[in-house]
Amino acid sequence: MTERIIDLSFEPARLHVSLERLVIVRNGQDDAIIPLAEVGVLLIAHRQVSLTHAVLSGISANGGVIVACDQRFMPVGMMLPVEQHHLQAERFLRQAQAPAPLRKRLWRQIVRAKIKAQARLLVNFRKNDFGLAALRAKVRSGDPENVEAQAARRYWPALFDSAEFKRNREAQDQNRLLNYGYGVLRAVIARAVCAAGLHPSLGLHHHNRYDAFCLADDLMEPFRVIVDRAVLHIVLQYGPQVALDRSAKAPLTRALFDRIPIEGESRSVFDAAAHTASSLASVYCGETKNLLLPDL
Repeated sequence: MTERIIDLSFEPARLHVSLERLVIVRNGQDDAIIPLAEVGVLLIAHRQVSLTHAVLSGISANGGVIVACDQRFMPVGMMLPVEQHHLQAERFLRQAQAPAPLRKRLWRQIVRAKIKAQARLLVNFRKNDFGLAALRAKVRSGDPENVEAQAARRYWPALFDSAEFKRNREAQDQNRLLNYGYGVLRAVIARAVCAAGLHPSLGLHHHNRYDAFCLADDLMEPFRVIVDRAVLHIVLQYGPQVALDRSAKAPLTRALFDRIPIEGESRSVFDAAAHTASSLASVYCGETKNLLLPDL
């Protein structure tokens, strides 16, 4: 099935549903007509976008995610499908009852996969992993030494070739591109989590009483390098102060349609996310021991 990311950020639009298809009406343009089943993520940032209840219910019923953005085009809210799996109640229970040792072991696997991907990206672009491979070997169950943060302190300055660069959500540089890309990726992962019959609030490592998507934040960690790589390409071409406009956002969303390796197969990011979330449900149900994670 085709998965689409629809970004309504730059012009007014009116959305309605006709014959199980999303219809996007814009002034002076032909209507865009997309089957509801193909809508993976709908991003709404322009203040003059209106939509009917049928749009909300239709996208959700077909497993899509609706993301609302603020005036800076940053995702600030998400609407997810409520019921996407026939064993959802049972899986919620298994998820809630998962013991701490299991969750810590899975978090170790996630952190190791994330650092491995970061090291490979540095080698590809900077011909040096800056010690990340050695740090990866030190990750223990639950990552009590916070090796993930140690790796990040080496990774970010090396990636952007700047000793001054820090990952800062409020900074007005390439951090804006990272924020946007991660926001869309988070929606893709959250969608996969719900489709697997899991609750997005019950995380493995992340826990915040104000965060409804802790599990999505956990599972997206090994996928983040997809966004990092796209942002690096943009920065190399336009510089770190590039505007977050159509020309910058397009390659960020396009990157989420790349095919990536997982378990020896090449899959779309949407499909890989679904496999990762489904494997976690299998771990919770005692059917397997390890997560299926992308080998980026």
